[in-house]
Amino acid sequence: MPKNYYDLCTSVTPDCPVSGTLYGYYPNLGANAFFAALFGLLLIAQLIIGTWTRTWTFMLAVGLGVFGEMTGYIGRLIMHQNPWSDTGFEMQICCLVLAPSFLAAGIYLTLKHMVLYCGPEYSRLKAKWQLGGGVAASAKNSTNGALLTAGDALIIAGIALQSVTMSVCGLLVLDFFLSRRRARTNQLKSETELEVTDQSLEAPRLLNDVHTRSPLRFRIFCWAIGFAFLTILIRCIYRIPEMAGGWGNPRMRDENVFLGLDGTMVALASIAFTVAHPGFMFPPMRKGR
Repeated sequence: MPKNYYDLCTSVTPDCPVSGTLYGYYPNLGANAFFAALFGLLLIAQLIIGTWTRTWTFMLAVGLGVFGEMTGYIGRLIMHQNPWSDTGFEMQICCLVLAPSFLAAGIYLTLKHMVLYCGPEYSRLKAKWQLGGGVAASAKNSTNGALLTAGDALIIAGIALQSVTMSVCGLLVLDFFLSRRRARTNQLKSETELEVTDQSLEAPRLLNDVHTRSPLRFRIFCWAIGFAFLTILIRCIYRIPEMAGGWGNPRMRDENVFLGLDGTMVALASIAFTVAHPGFMFPPMRKGR
């Protein structure tokens, strides 16, 4: 049988078995239908909450992310009916690789506003650079489902870059909050703290107002963003060896691991974005910011 014989396959037949596909299996109907429905519901929730609270940019980023995930799992449902479907494969590979980039952009956007309101003087980078750098790195994840060889290298490079970017971003955020905590501790020790009127303290005062009104909500929001950050990073780290092994490698053919380390991780991040939506938990992001 010619090496490229399977390139001519369009459906499962004795000469074109499911084992000859890149994944080597029929995508699980129940699991993929669950994720498609879940991301569809999250999309509706993001559109409603985002419009209500006027968090337009956040709604756009996260909305595109969950829409891409929903579309990707619809593609896998198509592949359940026909594992040789080019349409289903292209839908799922493009969308499931690209969609988490928009969710990561939502995190960078949120961190930008947190830095601005907590006090940009505590950050080693300007907030606009944190947002711009993160989104630029996320954009590198874009790919073309028609490419398999060169596209594979592009996908790996993009996901690896995003993993590095997220790791650096996480370290910068940790450094920011530690610096701010040290500064606040020193302020509390000062007997003249209430008399200070320097304009540089205006942003921390705004955050203090938020804490005064709803400290629990803000803490929940911070933990939710941190949780979403961690789950997306886990997904990116999983994807690197999965793609690096080449198309049709054993890792790529293990659907249970994929559903656990990709689907579940991205779903948890999306749920965190929705339950702890900044429109409710972090008012400074409202008014179309």
